[in-house]
Amino acid sequence: MIRILSVLPAVMGVICALLVVISFYGPTLDASRTDIPLVPCTDDAAGCPVGMTSEDLVSPTAFMLLDIELTIEWNQSDSSWIGVIASPPPSGCEPDSNGLTTCTADDFDFIAGGDEGGDGSLVFDLRPGEYRFATASTDTSGVGGKQLVTITPEIALNPVVEILLAFVAILLFAGSGEMFVHERLMRFWKRFREA
Repeated sequence: MIRILSVLPAVMGVICALLVVISFYGPTLDASRTDIPLVPCTDDAAGCPVGMTSEDLVSPTAFMLLDIELTIEWNQSDSSWIGVIASPPPSGCEPDSNGLTTCTADDFDFIAGGDEGGDGSLVFDLRPGEYRFATASTDTSGVGGKQLVTITPEIALNPVVEILLAFVAILLFAGSGEMFVHERLMRFWKRFREA
């Protein structure tokens, strides 16, 4: 009976080990594509106005168990930038109904991306919290229109969780092995004591 029961921890150990291996692989989910408006800029000397999402991207506390990396790419990097800021935005920089703010890039603290150059892509490590996306033209060439933005998420377990799962898998395999050979060990121990 104990040998049969030893299968349960072995199965759980295999599941934990598989989760760790899959996490090392870091699966990439399907990319999402969307067209976003290019924010027109008429006077880059005064600073180009920034457009911003009106809703927060909310990352729940449970996401601390995960390591989520968003790769954001846009196709008009020569005339625009994209950045990520913490929500809420600075006072007076809330977007209007068109998604435009009265602020410029200098008014924001960017977590990722922003107006400091870039090659049309940024990598954003998503941690628990609330975020907004911001964009603007880089010069007066931004006269409106739209551009294609691609967001590709890659998800893995947090390294601490990977280590804990690997440790649990080892313990489960060890416990399963001990249960499987328990009767033999007991018989051996009994003969040893009687000798």
